[in-house]
Amino acid sequence: MNREDFNMLNGSIVYLDNGATTLKPTILAESISDYYNNYSANAHRGDYDISLKVDSMFEKTRDLVSKFINAKDSKEIIFTSGATDSLNKIVFGFFKYNLKENDEILLTISEHASNILPWFEIKDELNLKINFIPLNDNLEVTLENVKKSITDKTKVISLAHITNVVGDIRPIKEIIEYAHSKGILVVVDGAQSVPHLKVDVQKLDIDFLAFSAHKMCGPTGVGVLYGKMELLNNMRPLQFGGGMNSSFSSDGVRVYKEPPFLFEAGTPSIAGVIGFGKIIEYLNKIGMDNISSYEKDLKRYAIEKMKSIKDIILYNETSESGIITFNIKNIFAQDLSIYLNKYNICVRAGNHCTKMLKEEITVKNTCRVSLYFYNTKEEIDYLIKILNNPNLKEEIL
Repeated sequence: MNREDFNMLNGSIVYLDNGATTLKPTILAESISDYYNNYSANAHRGDYDISLKVDSMFEKTRDLVSKFINAKDSKEIIFTSGATDSLNKIVFGFFKYNLKENDEILLTISEHASNILPWFEIKDELNLKINFIPLNDNLEVTLENVKKSITDKTKVISLAHITNVVGDIRPIKEIIEYAHSKGILVVVDGAQSVPHLKVDVQKLDIDFLAFSAHKMCGPTGVGVLYGKMELLNNMRPLQFGGGMNSSFSSDGVRVYKEPPFLFEAGTPSIAGVIGFGKIIEYLNKIGMDNISSYEKDLKRYAIEKMKSIKDIILYNETSESGIITFNIKNIFAQDLSIYLNKYNICVRAGNHCTKMLKEEITVKNTCRVSLYFYNTKEEIDYLIKILNNPNLKEEIL
């Protein structure tokens, strides 16, 4: 699907590491180049034509992102440097000032580091408690286990919509509905979901959402923090400087702007944000439902083919996302990844920034195939052929 839009797919590369970052269509570089070559002014700073054009293009992207996730207001969209930055702003800008000693945070051991480490830090700082929702036998989060984990001290649940190793699609709508009935806020890490399926923040009733542009064909260094306006109005900025203030004087009196500009101090990644707008339009043209359906079909095809591989261990056969985590018996994951690289196949090997999951699956490192809409069944067939090499272990070891 749309492979002709990606220069990197013109060669022999088989790129199956989309969970880490996706490839970029030519329209992204064209858009960024257009900004740098033809109207490279700052944003929200000037009163001349090219500066006003930058303002228009920058805010157009904010509006596109708002509509893409169906936010109530484009002011609920804050541009950050990525999902990690967004989650840190949520934890240290909002929850640091809205949690108190002995309050409880619910997480899972299959969360990405970016949705674990900030909570660990604030736990120690405020003397909070962290509990983990148990996973079922398929390493998935169920509403039943969420209900069992909630106590009268639980104030926030922070979960990936889709995890980056197990690839399970959590029942976010049901979890949020139940959490809200208990007065609990829910933070959603959408890094692996927003690029792959339609996420409607109003329908899901999400309180906070974080995601990155580079995992959805966009530029690196650009992310999104979505928050309900009533929550953003009670969130504090972590950075102070140009662009986020209305005035200040030598006696220390300062007046800060309202969201989203309150949280966007300094010069942002202007070219990246403008380019991201083009990518949102690009994904809208393809259709998120089409992307989701195609990936599910490709995942099913890949799983059935991979079952034929001798000594393969599949860790998430039943998950519905385009993530497949596996090992070959008695072969170190990194060694297998290096072997596949000799055949121009790109997969991820390691713990995938999910270092606690080994406590559940008792394996520290795994290989991961993560699919996107430009991958094909022919690429899967090629992967299977290479992994079915009868001399595979001898060549690696």
